[in-house]
Amino acid sequence: MAQTIIERYRRKGLHFVEDLGNGIELEMVLIPGGSFMMGSPEDELECSDSESPQHLVNINHFCMGKYPVTQAQWRAVANRSDLRVNRDLEPELSYFKGDSHPVETVSWYDAVEFCDRLSQLTKRKYRLPSEAEWEYACRAGTETPFHFGETITSELANYNANYTYGVGVKGTYRNETTEVGSFGVANAFGLYDMHGNVREWCLDDWHGNYKNAPTDGTAWFDSEDDDLSQKSGNAVMRGGSWIVSPKLCRSAYRYYNIRVEHDPLDFNSGFRVVCAFGRTSS
Repeated sequence: MAQTIIERYRRKGLHFVEDLGNGIELEMVLIPGGSFMMGSPEDELECSDSESPQHLVNINHFCMGKYPVTQAQWRAVANRSDLRVNRDLEPELSYFKGDSHPVETVSWYDAVEFCDRLSQLTKRKYRLPSEAEWEYACRAGTETPFHFGETITSELANYNANYTYGVGVKGTYRNETTEVGSFGVANAFGLYDMHGNVREWCLDDWHGNYKNAPTDGTAWFDSEDDDLSQKSGNAVMRGGSWIVSPKLCRSAYRYYNIRVEHDPLDFNSGFRVVCAFGRTSS
């Protein structure tokens, strides 16, 4: 018997568009506030200890990029040296080229600088999402391993489909990034590419589990230092990527990477931005 993996609905959501110049736009989607259980239940297939204990988190409303930041959007901001805050940005970073492909090989510091420049350009406060915001936005009210159901196929997302998850089947392994939104599958909040394509940086310092994690949706830092450009150590990444197996693309899956300088061999690392009303960067 064939299984239904995804159901398609037409939804309307609030959004706005930032003009980055030269015809380049950045679409932002309103994520309504609410509460959710963060982490994986103990019986979720192929879950890990780092995803527990599952805990209730309250989230304020915020806006999030409809897609991961594209190479065209990255270039539009990286070329604006007049907006420089803490560091220079290389306009042509990505290994897999394409204006509508996600930017990759981005360091955490690069992503933070992009957000700082975007804030100056738009006069609105942009930043990376907290890990809690990212998972809440990804789930969009669901409790299944993926926002579209219990499993995943290469018709829905870009990952290493030589591997399967649950009752899923093998599919097309593309071995590269794909254009953002190209699968035409958004979650209930209107976000695309939350599973696969590129891993996405979050603000938070890495912690091995959720013991003593904040429950208000803010980023979890080991110190109160507000200068993000001086942070060190590992930061959280979410969402999986084009090269990883499907279990690493689940809504609850957590990964980390060190806040190093730009690594030209890291073809996984991208990000999307958040605009949070009435809140600080943390």
